[in-house]
Amino acid sequence: MDTIELEPVKTNYNPNPAMSDPIQNQTLRECVHRALQNYFAQLEGHPPANVYEMVLAEIEVPLLQVVLKYTKGNQSKAAILLGLSRGTLRKKIKLYNIDQY
Repeated sequence: MDTIELEPVKTNYNPNPAMSDPIQNQTLRECVHRALQNYFAQLEGHPPANVYEMVLAEIEVPLLQVVLKYTKGNQSKAAILLGLSRGTLRKKIKLYNIDQY
């Protein structure tokens, strides 16, 4: 497989966030954990359904959007970064109605 060179993306991401902002210091795992705790707390006795699919959809959409933006809409590069086939990536773009960058 050919090596694809990716250009860095200019973002406002700070790899050393201020310690005064606890949200920026959380791992993705911690954010998901807290979000799920909040979700279950807000159910107020209603039974949850399809939690696994709901969480995957919530995470997958921004993941695909950010990677596509990073690769400037190049689906081949995005698929390689994601570890997906280009066909699978295209299906997900269509499924979630993701705008092309």
